[in-house]
Amino acid sequence: MPELINDTTDGTQATAEGAADGQALRPHAEDSFAGELKALAAADDRPRPARWRLSPWAVATYLLGGTLADGTVITPKYVGPRRIVEVAVTTLATDRALLLLGVPGTAKTWVSEHLAAAVSGDSTLLVQGTAGTPEEAIRYGWNYAQLLAHGPSREALVPSPVMRAMAQGMTARVEELTRIPADVQDTLITVLSEKTLPIPELGQEVQAVRGFNLIATANDRDRGVNELSSALRRRFNTVVLPLPATPEDEVDIVSRRVGQIGRSLELPPAPEGLEEIRRVVTVFRELRDGLTTDGRTKLKSPSGTLSTAEAISVVTNGLALATHFGDGVLRAGDVAAGILGAVVRDPAADRVVWQEYLETVVRERDGWKDFYRACREVSA
Repeated sequence: MPELINDTTDGTQATAEGAADGQALRPHAEDSFAGELKALAAADDRPRPARWRLSPWAVATYLLGGTLADGTVITPKYVGPRRIVEVAVTTLATDRALLLLGVPGTAKTWVSEHLAAAVSGDSTLLVQGTAGTPEEAIRYGWNYAQLLAHGPSREALVPSPVMRAMAQGMTARVEELTRIPADVQDTLITVLSEKTLPIPELGQEVQAVRGFNLIATANDRDRGVNELSSALRRRFNTVVLPLPATPEDEVDIVSRRVGQIGRSLELPPAPEGLEEIRRVVTVFRELRDGLTTDGRTKLKSPSGTLSTAEAISVVTNGLALATHFGDGVLRAGDVAAGILGAVVRDPAADRVVWQEYLETVVRERDGWKDFYRACREVSA
């Protein structure tokens, strides 16, 4: 039997054997890119803030990609304006927390994870925000067996990821901050302004040591959003992550992520599928922008966001279909159902938008006949 170990993030259990032999379904960033982080650390001779594994320059290089003097290639983790990454990294080197803001699918979580991995070597100090996130998830909880047996004590206290990051001088992450109830959000105010977390039950406090900082992600386009108070928003330096600027950038992002996810799922590479990726990206961008790429036809936009993340999901699912139920070549029929599911969220209004787009744009586009037939078949 493999030894069971507690996951440091949420108390769930994993096997030590599974972690050791690389069978994790989604390895943490610091594990997936350990070789690149090690090479950067060896080549990095620039000043590093307290307890940082890399200098700010090396952190930015890790996210944006580059080639080191010894020939090591650092793959880009984020495709977008360099200045955005530089501002985000610089913020973490100060005493200001970082808020990554953007519509769904702009790689906020991806950037947050890789920033924490490069800065602290650990991206697992994570609070996942939901409508049911309690205050204890940000502050601390109690081991109730210890509490009942011995009363309040440090041994009975269960530190949150934020508390552990403060004590160890590391980077904590709070995902989907605006989904957390407003009164729980404001628990962070003392942490970010005073750099301390009081424990009134013990008459003690945990003070943040040098190196501590916090990255939060949020968007204001989803349902169930709780606005940040002005007091909390002032504690953050906000960096807005835009959607990919060009179709080429978005195709590059989708191709890279599908390749990474495909390898983890043991799906074969699909170089012939680049044309289908371009089609998916084109459909999403046109419906998202309400305008065809040539600027000639205005379109109605569906209720969904049609983000890059959803395009990645559609193509990954299509690749799995092609692998397990086809000949391994990604074709229009493999992505058609995924596109329909992404576009038609509201069965009444969105279906009208989709049908109009198919008949007025896709049907008349040169070289898209197979795509049109596949989409008509699943839409019937």
